[in-house]
Amino acid sequence: MARESFDKEIQFLRMLALAGGAYSRQQFADRLGISVHTYDKTLRNLKDMLGVLQQGLPLDQGSELADGLRYNYYESADPLLLFLFRAKSLKETESIRLTLLLTALQARELTAKELQDICSEQMPADGPLPDEKTVRGDLKYLEEVGVILRVGGGRPYRYRAANDLVDQLNDEELMDLFDYVDVIANTQVPSVQGYLLRDTLKKALRRRGFDPDASETRRYKYHYHSRILDEAHLYPIFRAIQQRKKLSFLYLSPKKGKNYASQNTNPLFERETNGLSETALPLRVVYDHQYGRWYLIAYHGRQGIMKFRMEGLTQIEEGEAVAEEEFARRLAAVQEQMKYSWVTDTLRTVKVVARFYNPEGSNANFVRERVELQGQWGTIAEETDATFLYEITVNGIYEIKPWLRSFGSSCEVLEPAWLRKEFIAEWKELQGYYEPVRENF
Repeated sequence: MARESFDKEIQFLRMLALAGGAYSRQQFADRLGISVHTYDKTLRNLKDMLGVLQQGLPLDQGSELADGLRYNYYESADPLLLFLFRAKSLKETESIRLTLLLTALQARELTAKELQDICSEQMPADGPLPDEKTVRGDLKYLEEVGVILRVGGGRPYRYRAANDLVDQLNDEELMDLFDYVDVIANTQVPSVQGYLLRDTLKKALRRRGFDPDASETRRYKYHYHSRILDEAHLYPIFRAIQQRKKLSFLYLSPKKGKNYASQNTNPLFERETNGLSETALPLRVVYDHQYGRWYLIAYHGRQGIMKFRMEGLTQIEEGEAVAEEEFARRLAAVQEQMKYSWVTDTLRTVKVVARFYNPEGSNANFVRERVELQGQWGTIAEETDATFLYEITVNGIYEIKPWLRSFGSSCEVLEPAWLRKEFIAEWKELQGYYEPVRENF
């Protein structure tokens, strides 16, 4: 899959998952900045891609693209957005070949020549038949990534699927492993590789006659589907940070209302883009648990320290490397400036003091537990049987404010005074919404 195509399909799937059927085809295309024709073509490509990745599955285990967009309160472990990662950087013919190779090697050991014959027999009629060199290249790639193993012995070499871990586990051990991966994938970030591993274990359980969906012991409501898509940018960014390289990208601010901008490769159809072309030195990656957003913190030659929502990054390219001393100096400056950032805020520091009320008649103090878990470097000062004081110094109040508000009546802001007045005004406004329409209501 071409890099530009991957950028486009990330934004396409994000809007499908978040907006569902709220937009017409024309509105959807306008939002993405593409034509209706491109919209239809992209949707058709995604459907074809999903069909290729599910090739060989029984009908009851496959799914249509529309099935993944239906709202299910609990379904989180098989998000539709994951299938794009399986097809990333693969051409359609490569996806078909690799699927055929892996399916064939699940059952028995085979040589490259035998695998070539299987691919030739099962490739679609309109697809090109692979030659031996192509199949050997695919086998070398699959061996390098650890998916298959070369069996000992002389030529011709034989290959088999690398299923030793799963095959050596008994049913109970495999179920325990599935449950563990299920919990970690749903509760940790980044999580894409965990979801892919979970999918592999689910297939292994089905081959043994188990139904993982029926035997699941835990259910999760997955709030932030788009977070998974943003993880596509994590590893290129981490690699650039490790190698101290600058990144060039087109940034589409989420505030602008545009999610995608195509590359102007055809001068006859060149259009003005709504994005900003930026070159910056990546320094840190920050994840906001409250809103499920990834942020890139980078140094810009003119603007200094800049923050980018990762969902707005497209057309990422590596640039030149900087000296180790310069990178260390920029990173130290960022760490000092963000020392008291609740997430990424770099405004002046403010001391916030709040009184939290313990739940009445409950054996578990879930308010205290949540404050200790999420309160970062804040400290608990005074305590009584009914309340406790929480103090923290942060860069500005805009990022911590939603967190304080989320406690409702269990939290009372004491300092600063102007923040307390803001909360009073907000709660009075909310109270007004619930006033009766008429007196005898």
